[in-house]
Amino acid sequence: MTSNSQKIKFFRNRIPAFECIPGCHDCCGPVTTSTEEMARLPVKSEEEHDAALAVLSCPHLGDNGCEVYAERPLICRLFGTTPRLACPNGRRPAVMIDPRIEQQIHHYFGQTRQVLV
Repeated sequence: MTSNSQKIKFFRNRIPAFECIPGCHDCCGPVTTSTEEMARLPVKSEEEHDAALAVLSCPHLGDNGCEVYAERPLICRLFGTTPRLACPNGRRPAVMIDPRIEQQIHHYFGQTRQVLV
């Protein structure tokens, strides 16, 4: 049986990358992620979570952008790679994510416990 860690690695390798507009954080709102991915992120205080939620942001968004970019959750990686989560500025990879992989990712979301980042 494939572990969640292996699934996350598999999905990460299949989500296409693209260049964002420098300084744009339009997709950095409150999101949920699996407990497995959450465990990879630095722990934030309740106050930091509350402050971010109050402005519909992410507690890992700092003055210079995403502070956990290398470990950002799958949902964050999907933004801009699929019409379902289109970049509000029209950015996208040359080739969008394979719809079958996207479907598998959404199935993974539905099968794992999700928590607010």
